[in-house]
Amino acid sequence: MNRVCSIFAQILQLFPRQQFQQIVQQHQAERHARGFTCWGQLVAMLFLQLAGARSLREICNGLAASEGKLKHLGIATAPSRSTLAYANEHRPWELYEALFGQLLGRCHSLAAGKKKFRFKNKLLSLDSTSIDLCASLFDWAHYKRTKGAAKVHLLLDHEGYLPCFARITDGKQSDVAVGRTLRFPPGTIVVFDKGYVDYDWWQQMSLDGVYFVTRFKEDLKIQVLAEREIPQHSNVRRDQDIRITPNRKDFTLELRLVTIWDEERQEELTFLSNHRKWGATTIARVYKERWQIELFFKALKQLLRVKTFVGTSANALKIQIWTALIAMLLLKYLHLKSQYGWSLSNLVALVRQQLFVYRDLYQWLDDPFQAPPALAGVHDGQLALAF
Repeated sequence: MNRVCSIFAQILQLFPRQQFQQIVQQHQAERHARGFTCWGQLVAMLFLQLAGARSLREICNGLAASEGKLKHLGIATAPSRSTLAYANEHRPWELYEALFGQLLGRCHSLAAGKKKFRFKNKLLSLDSTSIDLCASLFDWAHYKRTKGAAKVHLLLDHEGYLPCFARITDGKQSDVAVGRTLRFPPGTIVVFDKGYVDYDWWQQMSLDGVYFVTRFKEDLKIQVLAEREIPQHSNVRRDQDIRITPNRKDFTLELRLVTIWDEERQEELTFLSNHRKWGATTIARVYKERWQIELFFKALKQLLRVKTFVGTSANALKIQIWTALIAMLLLKYLHLKSQYGWSLSNLVALVRQQLFVYRDLYQWLDDPFQAPPALAGVHDGQLALAF
């Protein structure tokens, strides 16, 4: 006889209620609550992401249709649309940022040691993605004359491909402005694209013992200091020690410039790094790994709800994006726990279908196509009839 709760309820158990209430009190998130708790709001917003709901009506009606199963989720009844909309507009989005950080620690413990490169250094990718918004509805997010946009700035840890930092801004915020606020432990390797050109920031990372790899911009002024030996029969075209020479007499920054021939693109690619000991091909491979953050953004936009929003205020938008990032961490956690060869898209699709099915979550993750558990009153494949 099946005695487990629904898969959705088991996923929510990853948020211990006592720790959740501590975060709620810390942010005073229920200061003006009248019956609708922050836990109920979290359940509703995660249902939006995991069930693929597209509006407040679909969230509330979807939960109401499962009324008999809601007690396993820790809520009594489904919220009304106006109640959920008011909570999203007025309750602090920082609560969800704190939940993200709490869940991230649990995911990191599972991802430890799962890395592609042999070096022991922490490898991180830094990038951002823009989300187009209607300027007339999201008037706080004006980006251009007739357009609005929000940006998600993300730092991806390549140990398990987990997001370890996120910041949500309007579309006007530059990438490098967010980048220069970050500090990294010595020995960390940070990979970013051409949008993060800041000589002072690069110099500060070098002084902190942090390594970086980025693409070379053609307008950078450089002075060649030395030519390095190029390996025979390789795709390396150039390997040089250079000095950045901006129009500032008091500034000097020595870097490594590597040019390789990319067979796939059929073009030369040039990289900059402050790491002096790696081979030229290793620098190219490290930058190629940056593609993983692009794949993360693609999965976030295709599999979860970050293109259409159930609220137009800045607070509601941030809550929805943070819950999308939390949902992505939940899916990554399940992916890391599973012994089955899931692709992330298949995992999302089947979780969506099985959300209110009563079966053991972790057994199902390892063997998703097993026979369903036996139900009370079932004998030899026949339902017992009562007269």
